[in-house]
Amino acid sequence: MQDYGYIALFLLMSIAFAVFMLTLPLFLRKFRIIPHKPSPVKSSTVECGLETTGRSWVQFNSRYYLFALVAVALDMMLVFILPWAINLREMDWRFFIGGAIFIAILLVSYIYAWRKGALQWK
Repeated sequence: MQDYGYIALFLLMSIAFAVFMLTLPLFLRKFRIIPHKPSPVKSSTVECGLETTGRSWVQFNSRYYLFALVAVALDMMLVFILPWAINLREMDWRFFIGGAIFIAILLVSYIYAWRKGALQWK
């Protein structure tokens, strides 16, 4: 039962920390530590210090997100495959089978992304 007390204490401390961090700017503004001088210039949308051209809200094509997900999958593959490949001679045959299954899953996912057109930059 003592372990649940630690979990409850951790939960309460994390909630208190989140509430403190959310209310801290309000208290600092109330005691005039943080200045609050709103103006139309501060509320305007800025792109790299220049005035915006056109609408400030632009909806991106979903292919950019798919391309980014494929790039993240490639990075994850490198993170897991590099140590596996370096230590392959010292490992048992079970590690080789596990790595081969991992590569096969990644290969199937890349073929799926390729057929869906996620790798074509348009």
